[in-house]
Amino acid sequence: MRIWKREPTLDAVNQLLAGTMCEHIGMAISEIGPDYVAGTLPVDARTCQHMGIIHGGASVVLAETLGSLASMLCCAEGFHVVGLEINANHISAGKPPYVSGIARPLHIGSSTMVWEIRISNNDGKLVCVSRLTCAVLQNR
Repeated sequence: MRIWKREPTLDAVNQLLAGTMCEHIGMAISEIGPDYVAGTLPVDARTCQHMGIIHGGASVVLAETLGSLASMLCCAEGFHVVGLEINANHISAGKPPYVSGIARPLHIGSSTMVWEIRISNNDGKLVCVSRLTCAVLQNR
């Protein structure tokens, strides 16, 4: 079932990342499905910690970006979202060349939204599970 109230193209969503930290670290939104948003992040010098695996903070940046974009797509015109809380459980090492994440809703409400974001290596092994809560606010 399609959950989106807005219908931007993949190119339009990726343009939102231009000039942000997301662009700097090479993040890209790869797919907008009927009830999910997916994206990729390179595991390289921009996103690794000293042991050559993805930095936990980079995983959280990917998770928050996917969940926030998904929340935005669920908002009617005249509303926007801001993050309230995010947590992350790092399950295994994220290894080069990239990780992929997918955000799916746990709750879509009129004042809050909660998303589960699962991040995996390029071989499909689970790297991180995150939960993001966003507040829905009316534009001023």
